[in-house]
Amino acid sequence: MTTLADQGLLDLGDETLEYRMIGPRPDRAPTLVLLHEGLGCVAMWNDFPDKLAAATGCGVFVYSRAGYGKSSPVPLPRPIGYMHDEARTSLPRLLDAIGFQRGILVGHSDGASIAAIYAGSHQDHRVRGLVLMAPHFIVEDISVKSIAEAREAYNTGDLRARLAKYHSNVDVAFRGWNDVWLENDFRTWDISEELAYIRVPILIVQGEDDQYGTVRQIEIAQEECYCPVDVALLPGVKHNPAREAADVTLRAVSDFVTRILHGHEASAAA
Repeated sequence: MTTLADQGLLDLGDETLEYRMIGPRPDRAPTLVLLHEGLGCVAMWNDFPDKLAAATGCGVFVYSRAGYGKSSPVPLPRPIGYMHDEARTSLPRLLDAIGFQRGILVGHSDGASIAAIYAGSHQDHRVRGLVLMAPHFIVEDISVKSIAEAREAYNTGDLRARLAKYHSNVDVAFRGWNDVWLENDFRTWDISEELAYIRVPILIVQGEDDQYGTVRQIEIAQEECYCPVDVALLPGVKHNPAREAADVTLRAVSDFVTRILHGHEASAAA
C-alpha cells in the first residue's frame, strides 16, 4: 500500500498515474474513486472533487488514466476493448495500491463505463455503490456523430489547443479515444451483459440534452440490472453534469453517497 500525499504519481509498474487525494485517506474513511471521461484527467474535474469531499466527509481519490494528463503514455492505436482492459487490469491494481477499503466508484462517460465493467466482472465487496454520469453501455448514432464532430474540431478548430493545457501528450490523449470509436467496428461494443452482474446500488446522472447518448442508456441499465438503479435526469444539461449543473449534480451524488455508505455502516453496526 502506498502512503498517499495530496498529489503525485502512483507507480503501478508498467504505468505511472497522476493523482490527487482530497480529505481523509482510505484507512480513515470511505473513499470515492473518480474515473474521468474519454478526454479528461485530474485537472479537468476542476473543484468538483473538493466539493464532493466536503459534502460527504469521504476521501476523494482522482487520477488520470494512462495516456491522459501527466500519466504515462499508451501505444496507439488502442484496442476496441480498451475500457475492459482498464476495468480488469489497471483499476484493480490501483485500488489495491492506494489501500482502498470501502467506498464508491464515481465515473463520467468512459469512466462510468469502466466502473460498470469493473463492478460487473469483480465481486469486490469494498465497492458499495456506483455513480455513473453520462455512461455508455452501447454505441448510438448520436455518439458516433458527436465524436466525428470532435475530430473536426480537433483538426481544424481550437480543441487541440484547449486540451493541450491539460495533457502532456495531447495527441495520444485525443487519438487514443477518438480513433477507437471512429476507425474500428466499434458498433459491436456492448457492455449490457456486464450490467446483469452488478450487485450494488447505482445512481445514473445524465443530461437530457447529452450529445453523446440518449435516455436509451438509462433504459438499458433499468432493463439489465438486478440491483437498484436511481436516476437523475437533468433538463438543459449536455454531457458533463458535474460542470454544467455542478450544484444539482453535487447534491444528487452526495445524497446517494451518504445514503449508501451511512446506511451500510449503520446496518453493519446493528
